[in-house]
Amino acid sequence: MSSETGNNPLRRWFAGLVEASFQEQVGLCDPSMLDYLTDLLTEFIHIEKINLLGDGSGRKIADVAEALAVVEAGPLASNEEKRRRIHRHIGDFTLFWTGVYPENLRRMHRRRDRDDLLNYLEQGKRSYAIASDLSSGNTQPPARLLSALSEQFEYCVYGLGLVRKEWERSDPAGYGSMRLIWARG
Repeated sequence: MSSETGNNPLRRWFAGLVEASFQEQVGLCDPSMLDYLTDLLTEFIHIEKINLLGDGSGRKIADVAEALAVVEAGPLASNEEKRRRIHRHIGDFTLFWTGVYPENLRRMHRRRDRDDLLNYLEQGKRSYAIASDLSSGNTQPPARLLSALSEQFEYCVYGLGLVRKEWERSDPAGYGSMRLIWARG
């Protein structure tokens, strides 16, 4: 996930929503976690960024179960950096959908039969924990943050739901169609 600068108006808007929701209502005040969640929302506003993973042959991975098969038993199983990146993305993917659009999970699962057997909450926590274990002192985001995302996963899901409620209530200049943009995902 690429961190965008504070000059991006959409990122600034998400930052305000994340800060208010998480600090005031959830009680999570870790600036690095709030920045990470802001970046997640800003990045995933682009639907093509949600499903970035490939299987190594150029084909996009369609669901979490397939990503797990590739990373744990496939050709990437021996590459720690790629495993870390994929598990982090699985954590991001499951956090985004369970937090922002939980009602879409049923529809997504109907299209992706393999994911029906997965509990996105458990898998998100597990994937962030694995990504944390595969991190070194020099990786970004640091192991500490990935571990915190794993440990606080349910709080993050709840907080992202609050963020969505706030953006649906507000209508900042230029973002009146936010619901339409996200609902297309």
